[in-house]
Amino acid sequence: MRFEALRLLLAVLLGCPAGVAFARGANDMNHSDTAAKDLAAEVEALKVEVAALEKQVQNAEDYVAISNLQTAYGYYVDKCQWDEAADLFAKDSTLEIGLRGVYVGQDRVRAYLHKLPELKYGTLFNHMQLQPKIDIAADGRTAKGRWRAIMQVGVLHQRAQWGDAVYENEYVKENGIWKIKKLHAYFTYYADYYKGWDQGGDPPPGPIPGLPPDEPPTETYKLYPDVYAPPYHYKNPVTGR
Repeated sequence: MRFEALRLLLAVLLGCPAGVAFARGANDMNHSDTAAKDLAAEVEALKVEVAALEKQVQNAEDYVAISNLQTAYGYYVDKCQWDEAADLFAKDSTLEIGLRGVYVGQDRVRAYLHKLPELKYGTLFNHMQLQPKIDIAADGRTAKGRWRAIMQVGVLHQRAQWGDAVYENEYVKENGIWKIKKLHAYFTYYADYYKGWDQGGDPPPGPIPGLPPDEPPTETYKLYPDVYAPPYHYKNPVTGR
């Protein structure tokens, strides 16, 4: 409400000569120059405040849009809706899942996704997108985000696994719409549901048969029980380091 009130006040001050004259103090002509300077300074200050509020509003809207984008990705992956998931990526995007290498371009992302299993009777693929840390660039055109995915993977009477991945993603706004520019999922662990993670972890998913990556993995690391902390795109919000 304060934001709208400031906009209204600016409109009155800038667009209504009678209001400006009144604000200067029509009954005190001896101080007209001082009043005019004071009014001009106040108007400039209001302009700065309105611009700052507009920026805050836009950042909030962008945050929600990016959050919805990544959340939508998780739901589509849950149900193996690969075309819907691929449509969330920019044309020049990249995808890197675990240690399978990098796939470059939306067409290659789509091809990769279609190599993954189909959802059918007796299968379960849940990917819960949690703990967003989103940072929007000053120009409002790009952003970075860190997420955690908690995964449930199951095939009836064959296997059941828990899994965890950390995303370090990048986003781009194209024609007013946020899209995934880079999706990089670092696997943290896979563990057999019946054995439990106290018994160690399963190996990461292997290469995609018949679809080699365009580039090798950008980083190599080991999963649990080894320890690896995926690099943070942001500085400590308290210390700045």
